[in-house]
Amino acid sequence: MSDSFNLRKAVKITLAIIVFFFLWFVPAAVLGLPELTVVQQRVIAVFGLALVLWFTEAIPSWTTSMLIVVILLVTCSDSSLFFLRNGENIGQLLSHKAIMGAFADPTIMLFLGGFVIAIIASKMGIDVQLARLLMKPFGKRSEFVLLGFLMITGCFSMFISNTATAAMMLTFMAPIIRYLPVDGKGRVGFVMSIPIGANLGGMATPVGTPPNAIALKYLNDPEGLNLNIGFGDWAMVMVPFTIVLLLLAWVLLIKLFPFKQKTIDLHIEGETEKGPRLVLAYVTLLLTIALWLTDKFTGINANAVALIPIAVFCVTGLFTKDDLKEINWDVIWLVAGGFALGTALDHSGLAKYLVQAIPFNQWSPVIVIAGAGLLCYFFSNLISNTATAALLIPVMVAVGTGMGDVLEPYGGILTLILGVTLSASLAMILPVSTPPNAIAYSTGMVDTKEMRKVGVIVGVVGLVLAFTMLIIVGKAGIML
Repeated sequence: MSDSFNLRKAVKITLAIIVFFFLWFVPAAVLGLPELTVVQQRVIAVFGLALVLWFTEAIPSWTTSMLIVVILLVTCSDSSLFFLRNGENIGQLLSHKAIMGAFADPTIMLFLGGFVIAIIASKMGIDVQLARLLMKPFGKRSEFVLLGFLMITGCFSMFISNTATAAMMLTFMAPIIRYLPVDGKGRVGFVMSIPIGANLGGMATPVGTPPNAIALKYLNDPEGLNLNIGFGDWAMVMVPFTIVLLLLAWVLLIKLFPFKQKTIDLHIEGETEKGPRLVLAYVTLLLTIALWLTDKFTGINANAVALIPIAVFCVTGLFTKDDLKEINWDVIWLVAGGFALGTALDHSGLAKYLVQAIPFNQWSPVIVIAGAGLLCYFFSNLISNTATAALLIPVMVAVGTGMGDVLEPYGGILTLILGVTLSASLAMILPVSTPPNAIAYSTGMVDTKEMRKVGVIVGVVGLVLAFTMLIIVGKAGIML
Protein backbone atom coordinates (compact mmCIF):
# COMPACT_ATOMS: atom_id res chain seq x y z
CA MET A 1 0.00 0.00 0.00
CA SER A 2 2.80 2.39 0.96
CA ASP A 3 4.77 1.59 -2.22
CA SER A 4 1.65 2.14 -4.33
CA PHE A 5 0.98 5.46 -2.59
CA ASN A 6 4.56 6.62 -3.08
CA LEU A 7 4.45 5.66 -6.74
CA ARG A 8 1.24 7.65 -7.32
CA LYS A 9 2.75 10.61 -5.51
CA ALA A 10 5.93 10.37 -7.60
CA VAL A 11 3.89 10.26 -10.82
CA LYS A 12 1.93 13.38 -9.80
CA ILE A 13 5.08 15.30 -8.90
CA THR A 14 6.77 14.19 -12.13
CA LEU A 15 3.74 15.39 -14.12
CA ALA A 16 3.91 18.78 -12.39
CA ILE A 17 7.61 19.11 -13.19
CA ILE A 18 7.07 18.15 -16.83
CA VAL A 19 4.28 20.73 -17.20
CA PHE A 20 6.47 23.38 -15.54
CA PHE A 21 9.48 22.87 -17.79
CA PHE A 22 7.36 22.45 -20.93
CA LEU A 23 5.69 25.82 -20.33
CA TRP A 24 9.07 27.35 -19.39
CA PHE A 25 10.97 26.26 -22.52
CA VAL A 26 8.34 25.83 -25.27
CA PRO A 27 8.45 28.63 -27.89
CA ALA A 28 5.85 31.26 -27.04
CA ALA A 29 4.38 30.93 -30.54
CA VAL A 30 3.42 27.33 -29.75
CA LEU A 31 1.25 28.67 -26.92
CA GLY A 32 -0.41 31.04 -29.38
CA LEU A 33 1.11 34.01 -27.54
CA PRO A 34 4.10 35.04 -29.68
CA GLU A 35 4.71 38.37 -27.93
CA LEU A 36 5.22 36.94 -24.45
CA THR A 37 8.19 38.29 -22.54
CA VAL A 38 10.53 35.86 -20.82
CA VAL A 39 9.21 36.78 -17.36
CA GLN A 40 5.61 36.40 -18.51
CA GLN A 41 6.32 32.90 -19.84
CA ARG A 42 8.00 31.98 -16.56
CA VAL A 43 4.88 33.13 -14.70
CA ILE A 44 2.77 30.91 -16.98
CA ALA A 45 5.05 28.00 -16.08
CA VAL A 46 4.63 28.69 -12.36
CA PHE A 47 0.84 28.96 -12.85
CA GLY A 48 0.84 25.57 -14.61
CA LEU A 49 2.90 24.03 -11.81
CA ALA A 50 0.50 25.39 -9.19
CA LEU A 51 -2.52 24.13 -11.14
CA VAL A 52 -1.19 20.56 -11.38
CA LEU A 53 0.01 20.41 -7.76
CA TRP A 54 -3.19 21.88 -6.34
CA PHE A 55 -5.35 19.66 -8.53
CA THR A 56 -3.51 16.40 -7.83
CA GLU A 57 -2.63 17.27 -4.22
CA ALA A 58 0.74 15.60 -4.75
CA ILE A 59 1.96 17.75 -1.86
CA PRO A 60 -0.16 19.67 0.68
CA SER A 61 -1.80 22.79 -0.75
CA TRP A 62 -0.02 25.18 1.59
CA THR A 63 3.39 23.78 0.62
CA THR A 64 2.52 24.39 -3.02
CA SER A 65 1.88 28.03 -2.12
CA MET A 66 5.28 28.34 -0.46
CA LEU A 67 6.90 26.72 -3.52
CA ILE A 68 5.15 29.27 -5.77
CA VAL A 69 6.50 32.17 -3.74
CA VAL A 70 10.06 30.83 -3.75
CA ILE A 71 10.10 30.08 -7.49
CA LEU A 72 8.69 33.53 -8.31
CA LEU A 73 11.35 35.15 -6.11
CA VAL A 74 14.34 33.28 -7.57
CA THR A 75 13.27 33.27 -11.22
CA CYS A 76 10.97 36.22 -11.92
CA SER A 77 11.78 39.00 -9.46
CA ASP A 78 14.32 41.81 -9.20
CA SER A 79 15.98 39.64 -6.56
CA SER A 80 16.22 36.54 -8.73
CA LEU A 81 19.39 34.73 -9.77
CA PHE A 82 21.61 37.21 -11.64
CA PHE A 83 21.75 35.22 -14.89
CA LEU A 84 17.94 35.09 -15.00
CA ARG A 85 17.57 38.88 -14.83
CA ASN A 86 19.23 39.68 -18.13
CA GLY A 87 18.69 38.71 -21.73
CA GLU A 88 16.67 39.53 -24.78
CA ASN A 89 12.97 40.34 -24.25
CA ILE A 90 13.27 39.73 -20.51
CA GLY A 91 10.28 41.98 -19.76
CA GLN A 92 9.22 43.52 -16.45
CA LEU A 93 10.80 41.86 -13.43
CA LEU A 94 8.54 41.45 -10.43
CA SER A 95 9.17 43.37 -7.23
CA HIS A 96 10.44 40.94 -4.60
CA LYS A 97 8.82 43.15 -1.96
CA ALA A 98 5.43 42.81 -3.65
CA ILE A 99 5.73 39.01 -3.75
CA MET A 100 6.80 38.76 -0.11
CA GLY A 101 4.12 41.29 0.79
CA ALA A 102 1.51 38.63 0.01
CA PHE A 103 2.12 37.25 3.51
CA ALA A 104 1.21 40.60 5.06
CA ASP A 105 -1.59 41.55 2.72
CA PRO A 106 -4.44 43.34 4.57
CA THR A 107 -6.73 40.44 3.70
CA ILE A 108 -4.43 38.12 5.67
CA MET A 109 -5.25 40.26 8.72
CA LEU A 110 -8.94 39.55 8.09
CA PHE A 111 -8.19 35.83 8.22
CA LEU A 112 -6.17 36.21 11.41
CA GLY A 113 -8.98 38.11 13.11
CA GLY A 114 -11.50 35.43 12.14
CA PHE A 115 -9.26 32.62 13.40
CA VAL A 116 -8.60 34.36 16.73
CA ILE A 117 -12.33 34.95 17.26
CA ALA A 118 -13.01 31.26 16.59
CA ILE A 119 -10.32 30.17 19.05
CA ILE A 120 -11.62 32.45 21.81
CA ALA A 121 -15.24 31.39 21.20
CA SER A 122 -14.27 27.76 21.66
CA LYS A 123 -11.89 28.39 24.57
CA MET A 124 -14.45 30.37 26.57
CA GLY A 125 -17.37 28.07 25.76
CA ILE A 126 -19.19 30.84 23.89
CA ASP A 127 -19.95 28.44 21.05
CA VAL A 128 -21.72 26.02 23.45
CA GLN A 129 -23.66 28.81 25.13
CA LEU A 130 -24.81 30.27 21.81
CA ALA A 131 -25.78 26.85 20.47
CA ARG A 132 -28.01 26.22 23.49
CA LEU A 133 -29.58 29.65 23.26
CA LEU A 134 -30.14 29.63 19.51
CA MET A 135 -31.56 26.10 19.38
CA LYS A 136 -34.30 26.80 21.94
CA PRO A 137 -36.78 28.48 19.52
CA PHE A 138 -36.82 25.41 17.26
CA GLY A 139 -38.61 23.20 19.80
CA LYS A 140 -38.62 19.38 19.80
CA ARG A 141 -40.22 18.39 16.48
CA SER A 142 -37.66 16.46 14.45
CA GLU A 143 -38.05 18.61 11.31
CA PHE A 144 -37.58 21.85 13.24
CA VAL A 145 -34.61 20.54 15.20
CA LEU A 146 -33.06 19.74 11.80
CA LEU A 147 -33.84 23.30 10.68
CA GLY A 148 -32.21 24.56 13.85
CA PHE A 149 -29.01 22.66 13.15
CA LEU A 150 -28.91 23.93 9.57
CA MET A 151 -29.46 27.54 10.60
CA ILE A 152 -27.14 27.52 13.62
CA THR A 153 -24.38 25.80 11.63
CA GLY A 154 -24.83 28.41 8.90
CA CYS A 155 -24.80 31.20 11.47
CA PHE A 156 -21.56 30.00 13.09
CA SER A 157 -19.95 29.55 9.65
CA MET A 158 -20.51 33.22 8.91
CA PHE A 159 -17.75 34.07 11.40
CA ILE A 160 -15.95 30.81 12.20
CA SER A 161 -14.10 28.42 9.89
CA ASN A 162 -16.55 26.00 8.28
CA THR A 163 -14.29 23.11 9.28
CA ALA A 164 -14.30 24.11 12.95
CA THR A 165 -18.05 24.74 12.80
CA ALA A 166 -18.74 21.31 11.28
CA ALA A 167 -16.63 19.53 13.89
CA MET A 168 -18.26 21.45 16.73
CA MET A 169 -21.85 20.95 15.53
CA LEU A 170 -21.27 17.26 14.90
CA THR A 171 -20.24 16.95 18.53
CA PHE A 172 -23.49 18.61 19.61
CA MET A 173 -25.41 16.31 17.28
CA ALA A 174 -23.88 13.04 18.50
CA PRO A 175 -26.48 12.40 21.24
CA ILE A 176 -29.32 13.02 18.76
CA ILE A 177 -27.91 10.56 16.22
CA ARG A 178 -27.69 7.86 18.89
CA TYR A 179 -31.28 8.62 19.92
CA LEU A 180 -32.78 8.30 16.42
CA PRO A 181 -33.90 4.91 15.00
CA VAL A 182 -31.03 3.07 13.30
CA ASP A 183 -33.23 2.09 10.34
CA GLY A 184 -34.54 5.63 9.79
CA LYS A 185 -33.32 8.01 7.10
CA GLY A 186 -33.54 10.97 9.45
CA ARG A 187 -30.06 10.20 10.78
CA VAL A 188 -28.63 10.79 7.30
CA GLY A 189 -30.50 14.09 7.00
CA PHE A 190 -29.10 15.29 10.32
CA VAL A 191 -25.52 14.41 9.41
CA MET A 192 -25.85 16.03 5.97
CA SER A 193 -27.22 19.23 7.53
CA ILE A 194 -23.77 19.93 9.00
CA PRO A 195 -21.71 20.19 5.76
CA ILE A 196 -24.58 21.91 3.95
CA GLY A 197 -25.02 24.48 6.72
CA ALA A 198 -21.27 25.03 7.03
CA ASN A 199 -20.66 25.37 3.27
CA LEU A 200 -23.64 27.65 2.61
CA GLY A 201 -23.21 29.73 5.76
CA GLY A 202 -19.67 30.62 4.76
CA MET A 203 -20.99 32.64 1.82
CA ALA A 204 -22.73 35.19 4.05
CA THR A 205 -19.76 37.30 5.20
CA PRO A 206 -16.27 38.13 3.90
CA VAL A 207 -14.72 36.14 6.79
CA GLY A 208 -16.99 33.12 6.32
CA THR A 209 -14.70 31.32 3.89
CA PRO A 210 -11.34 32.14 2.25
CA PRO A 211 -12.70 32.57 -1.33
CA ASN A 212 -14.88 35.46 -0.07
CA ALA A 213 -11.89 37.34 1.33
CA ILE A 214 -9.88 36.63 -1.82
CA ALA A 215 -12.68 38.07 -3.97
CA LEU A 216 -13.03 41.13 -1.74
CA LYS A 217 -9.29 41.80 -2.01
CA TYR A 218 -9.46 42.03 -5.81
CA LEU A 219 -12.78 43.87 -5.91
CA ASN A 220 -11.49 46.56 -3.53
CA ASP A 221 -7.90 46.82 -4.76
CA PRO A 222 -7.19 50.60 -5.03
CA GLU A 223 -4.89 49.92 -7.99
CA GLY A 224 -7.41 47.61 -9.62
CA LEU A 225 -11.21 47.51 -9.62
CA ASN A 226 -11.49 49.76 -6.51
CA LEU A 227 -15.21 49.01 -6.02
CA ASN A 228 -15.07 49.85 -2.29
CA ILE A 229 -17.40 47.04 -1.20
CA GLY A 230 -17.66 46.99 2.59
CA PHE A 231 -18.28 44.14 5.00
CA GLY A 232 -21.79 45.46 5.58
CA ASP A 233 -22.47 45.74 1.83
CA TRP A 234 -21.53 42.09 1.40
CA ALA A 235 -23.56 40.88 4.38
CA MET A 236 -26.63 42.93 3.37
CA VAL A 237 -26.91 40.92 0.15
CA MET A 238 -25.39 37.57 1.05
CA VAL A 239 -27.03 36.91 4.43
CA PRO A 240 -30.61 36.89 3.03
CA PHE A 241 -29.43 34.84 0.05
CA THR A 242 -27.77 32.32 2.36
CA ILE A 243 -30.93 32.04 4.49
CA VAL A 244 -33.00 31.29 1.38
CA LEU A 245 -30.58 28.53 0.34
CA LEU A 246 -30.58 27.06 3.85
CA LEU A 247 -34.39 26.93 3.85
CA LEU A 248 -34.40 25.23 0.45
CA ALA A 249 -31.80 22.75 1.70
CA TRP A 250 -34.00 22.04 4.73
CA VAL A 251 -36.98 21.19 2.51
CA LEU A 252 -34.73 18.98 0.36
CA LEU A 253 -33.36 17.05 3.35
CA ILE A 254 -36.85 16.46 4.75
CA LYS A 255 -38.02 15.12 1.37
CA LEU A 256 -35.00 12.89 0.79
CA PHE A 257 -34.54 11.71 4.38
CA PRO A 258 -37.93 11.69 6.20
CA PHE A 259 -38.03 11.11 9.96
CA LYS A 260 -39.58 8.03 11.56
CA GLN A 261 -39.35 9.66 15.01
CA LYS A 262 -41.48 12.80 15.33
CA THR A 263 -39.87 14.49 18.35
CA ILE A 264 -36.34 14.92 19.70
CA ASP A 265 -35.33 16.00 23.21
CA LEU A 266 -32.15 17.98 22.62
CA HIS A 267 -29.39 18.45 25.21
CA ILE A 268 -26.22 20.30 24.20
CA GLU A 269 -23.37 19.46 26.56
CA GLY A 270 -20.29 21.54 27.25
CA GLU A 271 -18.70 23.90 29.75
CA THR A 272 -18.84 27.70 29.61
CA GLU A 273 -16.44 29.95 31.49
CA LYS A 274 -18.02 32.43 33.91
CA GLY A 275 -17.00 35.87 35.14
CA PRO A 276 -15.55 39.10 33.75
CA ARG A 277 -13.38 37.31 31.15
CA LEU A 278 -16.51 35.98 29.47
CA VAL A 279 -18.13 39.43 29.54
CA LEU A 280 -15.01 40.94 27.99
CA ALA A 281 -15.01 38.30 25.25
CA TYR A 282 -18.69 38.90 24.45
CA VAL A 283 -18.30 42.69 24.39
CA THR A 284 -15.26 42.45 22.12
CA LEU A 285 -16.95 40.02 19.73
CA LEU A 286 -20.12 42.13 19.52
CA LEU A 287 -18.08 45.30 18.99
CA THR A 288 -16.07 43.63 16.23
CA ILE A 289 -19.18 42.41 14.42
CA ALA A 290 -20.83 45.84 14.80
CA LEU A 291 -17.75 47.56 13.34
CA TRP A 292 -17.61 45.05 10.50
CA LEU A 293 -21.24 45.67 9.60
CA THR A 294 -20.88 49.46 9.77
CA ASP A 295 -17.46 49.84 8.16
CA LYS A 296 -18.83 52.24 5.54
CA PHE A 297 -20.08 54.56 8.32
CA THR A 298 -17.13 54.34 10.71
CA GLY A 299 -14.48 54.54 8.02
CA ILE A 300 -12.55 51.60 9.52
CA ASN A 301 -12.29 48.90 6.87
CA ALA A 302 -12.92 45.23 7.65
CA ASN A 303 -9.22 44.32 7.55
CA ALA A 304 -8.34 46.92 10.19
CA VAL A 305 -11.33 45.95 12.36
CA ALA A 306 -10.07 42.35 12.38
CA LEU A 307 -7.01 43.47 14.36
CA ILE A 308 -9.10 44.92 17.21
CA PRO A 309 -10.12 41.59 18.80
CA ILE A 310 -6.56 40.31 18.36
CA ALA A 311 -5.19 43.32 20.28
CA VAL A 312 -7.83 43.12 23.04
CA PHE A 313 -7.52 39.37 23.56
CA CYS A 314 -3.71 39.46 23.55
CA VAL A 315 -3.39 42.41 25.94
CA THR A 316 -5.91 40.99 28.41
CA GLY A 317 -4.36 37.52 28.33
CA LEU A 318 -7.39 35.75 26.87
CA PHE A 319 -5.29 34.83 23.85
CA THR A 320 -1.91 33.33 24.77
CA LYS A 321 1.17 32.15 22.91
CA ASP A 322 -0.17 28.61 23.15
CA ASP A 323 -3.31 29.71 21.32
CA LEU A 324 -1.13 30.88 18.43
CA LYS A 325 -0.56 27.22 17.62
CA GLU A 326 -4.31 26.78 17.02
CA ILE A 327 -4.43 29.30 14.16
CA ASN A 328 -4.89 27.68 10.75
CA TRP A 329 -1.53 28.82 9.41
CA ASP A 330 -1.81 26.39 6.49
CA VAL A 331 -4.84 28.31 5.19
CA ILE A 332 -3.02 31.62 5.56
CA TRP A 333 0.00 30.30 3.65
CA LEU A 334 -2.23 28.84 0.97
CA VAL A 335 -4.01 32.16 0.47
CA ALA A 336 -0.72 34.10 0.52
CA GLY A 337 0.65 31.90 -2.26
CA GLY A 338 -2.46 32.62 -4.32
CA PHE A 339 -1.99 36.35 -3.73
CA ALA A 340 1.64 36.09 -4.83
CA LEU A 341 0.54 34.34 -8.02
CA GLY A 342 -2.04 37.06 -8.62
CA THR A 343 0.64 39.71 -8.10
CA ALA A 344 2.84 37.97 -10.66
CA LEU A 345 0.03 37.85 -13.24
CA ASP A 346 -0.65 41.54 -12.77
CA HIS A 347 2.80 43.09 -12.30
CA SER A 348 4.42 41.11 -15.13
CA GLY A 349 1.78 42.44 -17.51
CA LEU A 350 0.71 38.88 -18.30
CA ALA A 351 -2.93 39.37 -17.28
CA LYS A 352 -3.25 42.45 -19.49
CA TYR A 353 -1.51 40.71 -22.40
CA LEU A 354 -3.75 37.64 -22.18
CA VAL A 355 -6.85 39.83 -22.23
CA GLN A 356 -5.57 41.67 -25.30
CA ALA A 357 -4.46 38.47 -27.05
CA ILE A 358 -7.72 36.57 -26.46
CA PRO A 359 -10.82 38.41 -27.74
CA PHE A 360 -12.94 37.92 -24.62
CA ASN A 361 -15.02 41.00 -25.45
CA GLN A 362 -16.17 39.23 -28.61
CA TRP A 363 -17.47 36.28 -26.64
CA SER A 364 -21.00 36.09 -25.34
CA PRO A 365 -20.96 37.49 -21.78
CA VAL A 366 -23.39 34.75 -20.76
CA ILE A 367 -20.90 32.10 -21.84
CA VAL A 368 -18.04 33.82 -20.01
CA ILE A 369 -20.01 34.29 -16.76
CA ALA A 370 -21.59 30.83 -16.76
CA GLY A 371 -18.39 29.16 -17.98
CA ALA A 372 -16.31 30.76 -15.22
CA GLY A 373 -18.82 29.70 -12.57
CA LEU A 374 -19.05 26.12 -13.83
CA LEU A 375 -15.27 25.86 -14.14
CA CYS A 376 -14.86 26.99 -10.54
CA TYR A 377 -17.65 24.65 -9.41
CA PHE A 378 -15.99 21.71 -11.17
CA PHE A 379 -12.53 22.36 -9.74
CA SER A 380 -13.85 23.11 -6.23
CA ASN A 381 -15.53 19.71 -6.09
CA LEU A 382 -12.13 18.10 -6.65
CA ILE A 383 -9.63 20.37 -4.91
CA SER A 384 -9.61 23.02 -2.18
CA ASN A 385 -12.06 25.83 -2.88
CA THR A 386 -9.43 28.24 -1.58
CA ALA A 387 -6.87 26.99 -4.10
CA THR A 388 -9.47 27.17 -6.87
CA ALA A 389 -10.38 30.75 -5.97
CA ALA A 390 -6.71 31.72 -5.72
CA LEU A 391 -6.14 30.42 -9.24
CA LEU A 392 -9.28 31.65 -10.98
CA ILE A 393 -10.24 34.98 -9.39
CA PRO A 394 -7.18 37.01 -10.52
CA VAL A 395 -7.60 35.61 -14.03
CA MET A 396 -11.31 36.47 -14.05
CA VAL A 397 -10.53 40.01 -12.85
CA ALA A 398 -8.31 40.44 -15.90
CA VAL A 399 -10.94 38.90 -18.19
CA GLY A 400 -13.74 41.04 -16.77
CA THR A 401 -11.65 44.20 -17.04
CA GLY A 402 -10.82 43.40 -20.65
CA MET A 403 -14.47 42.79 -21.56
CA GLY A 404 -15.45 46.23 -20.26
CA ASP A 405 -19.03 47.34 -20.84
CA VAL A 406 -20.01 44.06 -22.52
CA LEU A 407 -20.76 42.62 -19.07
CA GLU A 408 -22.91 45.55 -17.91
CA PRO A 409 -26.30 44.08 -19.02
CA TYR A 410 -25.53 41.12 -16.75
CA GLY A 411 -24.42 43.03 -13.67
CA GLY A 412 -20.88 43.90 -14.74
CA ILE A 413 -17.64 42.47 -13.43
CA LEU A 414 -19.25 42.07 -9.99
CA THR A 415 -21.40 39.22 -11.34
CA LEU A 416 -18.38 37.52 -12.87
CA ILE A 417 -16.15 37.67 -9.77
CA LEU A 418 -18.80 36.96 -7.15
CA GLY A 419 -20.24 34.21 -9.35
CA VAL A 420 -16.91 32.42 -9.28
CA THR A 421 -16.66 33.01 -5.53
CA LEU A 422 -20.09 31.59 -4.69
CA SER A 423 -19.54 28.67 -7.06
CA ALA A 424 -16.59 27.61 -4.90
CA SER A 425 -18.81 27.41 -1.79
CA LEU A 426 -21.58 25.56 -3.61
CA ALA A 427 -19.28 22.69 -4.55
CA MET A 428 -20.08 19.85 -2.14
CA ILE A 429 -20.64 16.70 -4.19
CA LEU A 430 -17.85 14.47 -2.86
CA PRO A 431 -16.36 13.71 0.57
CA VAL A 432 -13.15 15.39 -0.64
CA SER A 433 -14.94 18.51 -1.89
CA THR A 434 -14.80 20.33 1.46
CA PRO A 435 -13.55 19.51 4.99
CA PRO A 436 -17.14 19.59 6.36
CA ASN A 437 -18.10 16.95 3.78
CA ALA A 438 -15.17 14.80 4.88
CA ILE A 439 -16.18 15.22 8.55
CA ALA A 440 -19.76 14.13 7.78
CA TYR A 441 -18.55 11.19 5.69
CA SER A 442 -16.23 10.07 8.49
CA THR A 443 -19.26 9.28 10.70
CA GLY A 444 -20.02 6.30 8.47
CA MET A 445 -23.70 7.30 8.31
CA VAL A 446 -23.56 8.94 4.88
CA ASP A 447 -22.43 7.18 1.74
CA THR A 448 -21.01 8.81 -1.38
CA LYS A 449 -24.19 8.26 -3.39
CA GLU A 450 -26.34 10.17 -0.87
CA MET A 451 -23.79 12.97 -0.56
CA ARG A 452 -23.56 13.24 -4.35
CA LYS A 453 -27.34 13.41 -4.77
CA VAL A 454 -27.75 16.18 -2.20
CA GLY A 455 -24.64 18.01 -3.40
CA VAL A 456 -25.74 18.06 -7.05
CA ILE A 457 -29.23 19.36 -6.25
CA VAL A 458 -28.01 22.04 -3.82
CA GLY A 459 -25.22 23.01 -6.22
CA VAL A 460 -27.38 23.31 -9.34
CA VAL A 461 -30.20 25.19 -7.58
CA GLY A 462 -27.65 27.35 -5.78
CA LEU A 463 -25.79 28.26 -8.98
CA VAL A 464 -28.99 29.26 -10.78
CA LEU A 465 -30.20 31.37 -7.86
CA ALA A 466 -26.74 32.84 -7.24
CA PHE A 467 -26.24 34.13 -10.77
CA THR A 468 -29.82 35.38 -10.96
CA MET A 469 -29.34 37.27 -7.70
CA LEU A 470 -25.94 38.65 -8.75
CA ILE A 471 -27.25 39.95 -12.06
CA ILE A 472 -30.07 41.77 -10.27
CA VAL A 473 -27.73 43.12 -7.59
CA GLY A 474 -25.10 44.14 -10.14
CA LYS A 475 -27.55 45.95 -12.41
CA ALA A 476 -29.15 47.73 -9.47
CA GLY A 477 -25.77 48.73 -8.03
CA ILE A 478 -26.86 47.54 -4.58
CA MET A 479 -23.40 46.54 -3.36
CA LEU A 480 -21.58 49.50 -4.90
